[in-house]
Amino acid sequence: MDKQKVEMFLMTNGKCFPQSALPAIQHQLESMDDSKWIMLQGISFRDPMMMLLASFLGGSIGLDRFLIGDTGLGIGKLLTCGGLGIWALVDLFLIMDATRESNLKKMQMLNF
Repeated sequence: MDKQKVEMFLMTNGKCFPQSALPAIQHQLESMDDSKWIMLQGISFRDPMMMLLASFLGGSIGLDRFLIGDTGLGIGKLLTCGGLGIWALVDLFLIMDATRESNLKKMQMLNF
């Protein structure tokens, strides 16, 4: 893939992935052919800051976990009212990293 496209993708979506995974993502994108560029642009990655806001507003009912695809944990938080508030408070600190990992899994599932 063209180096400009790779740099543009990393500039716009770099905050959505763990910093340690960015070199591997860059290498994958550079070795990918241009025909997959449109498919890559169609993927929606969750913004970690927006997920922090979702966790603050709806963390006690599991909204944050449902949005990143952790359905089981979302149901657990919903049934326990966020673990009586403790789980919801802990997730305020963990949800951004969980979002980045979820985005990385999305990227890896496409087998680029």
